Amino acid sequence: MPEQTTLKQPPPLPSRLTDLRPLLWIGIGLWFAVFVVLLVARLGFHTGPSTVWVWTCLSGWVLGLIGMTIVYWQRGAARRGSRSAQQSSLSD
Repeated sequence: MPEQTTLKQPPPLPSRLTDLRPLLWIGIGLWFAVFVVLLVARLGFHTGPSTVWVWTCLSGWVLGLIGMTIVYWQRGAARRGSRSAQQSSLSD
């Protein structure tokens, strides 16, 4: 009689590998830092790249903040037990 083989589930990843918040904050900070540098170069020294780069950095910063609010919104919904929330956002 053949033996039944059961597949083991792999252990869950540690929360430091699944939590996106530190990575998002680093990205938001980089967008803001580059925005400030380009803005100072553009307005303070009347030199630097075209204004399209300043607006690109500003857009990256604002969209990063919007993304971060969505991450916190999803985490709050998952903590409340909402059926439509991503349960993977509760990795801690």
